[in-house]
Amino acid sequence: MAEEQFQERTEQPTQKRLGEARDKGQIPRSRELTTLLVLLAAGLYFMMMGDRMIASLERLLRKYMVFDRKMVATPDAMMGQLIGSIGTVLVDFSPFILLMTVVAIAAPMLIGGWVFSPAAISFKFSKLDPIKGMGRIFSFKGLMELIKALLKFTVVLAVAVATMSYMANSYLHLGQQSVEQALSGSGSLLTVSFLVISGSLIIIAMADVPFQLWDYNKQLRMTRQEIKDEYKQTEGIPEVKRRIREAQRKISERRMMEQVPKADVIITNPTHYSVALKYDQDKMAAPVVVASGRDLIALQIRTVGKTHKVPIVSAPPLARAIYFSTDINKEIPSGLFLAVAKVLAFIYRLNAVQRLSGSIEIEELPIPNELMRD
Repeated sequence: MAEEQFQERTEQPTQKRLGEARDKGQIPRSRELTTLLVLLAAGLYFMMMGDRMIASLERLLRKYMVFDRKMVATPDAMMGQLIGSIGTVLVDFSPFILLMTVVAIAAPMLIGGWVFSPAAISFKFSKLDPIKGMGRIFSFKGLMELIKALLKFTVVLAVAVATMSYMANSYLHLGQQSVEQALSGSGSLLTVSFLVISGSLIIIAMADVPFQLWDYNKQLRMTRQEIKDEYKQTEGIPEVKRRIREAQRKISERRMMEQVPKADVIITNPTHYSVALKYDQDKMAAPVVVASGRDLIALQIRTVGKTHKVPIVSAPPLARAIYFSTDINKEIPSGLFLAVAKVLAFIYRLNAVQRLSGSIEIEELPIPNELMRD
């Protein structure tokens, strides 16, 4: 037991292990990828709809942020201005809010898919344990998060400084323009700067996504003993499975032997194969195999057939063709209709005189080449 506890987790997680982790809400997630996509979506929206948003903001300021003395002295009027401004913001900026909501929900699904797990949102006292909390902070994953935060700060700062330096003259030129032109120009400059700085997070996301997938797989890796235990749980102990299969085989053989006395004829190899056929013109479209077997089972079929005086016909090619082409309780192939019909006709003619109890041999039966077996 001690050796099992210290086994290395070198095996890839099984589908069962992955499914259990998913049920618990444990799936790979990259916050850096989500942040990148949300910022890029916001920047693209500003680029396409920025003029409209600025115009809407200008109307909002002119309509709701201009007060006279009478309005200031009337609390109800001020409250009406506040409610009106909030309604206008919700209406004018609702497409942007909706876009941000959709991107924020859809972005995490790119590497982990959608999952809803009550276990993931349930309260756990272990989360309040300060010792475990410190362990998470000073773990390898905590170190990677710190490195990512420092790298993110460095990259964003460097790109921001470079962008502002490059566009410094354009920003200074805004002071020489009219208010309307300055608002429009500053909106364009801010949008471009925002997209460039947000795009710098691609470097972080490209490193974070593979790391999150690797870390997720590492957490779910299994020991060889866990693989064996899971196999026993899902597939069952091999000895028990063999016993179950043996019991099922015996039950199936017993049921099959119960059908042999009801057969119209038993066609044999004569020693290696035996097939028992039954045909009812009123209920069946073709003869049906009610029993089939080789070697010891074939001998048992013949023994039961002799006991119940079922006609036994020795036709090796036909016996092999039926055995290899037809399952139990299935109709024989159409290619064997003529050969079996000749056997049944011969049996019916002899049965008209007396019930047979011996073995009969029939030669030269028409069997298609594709159904012949050696």
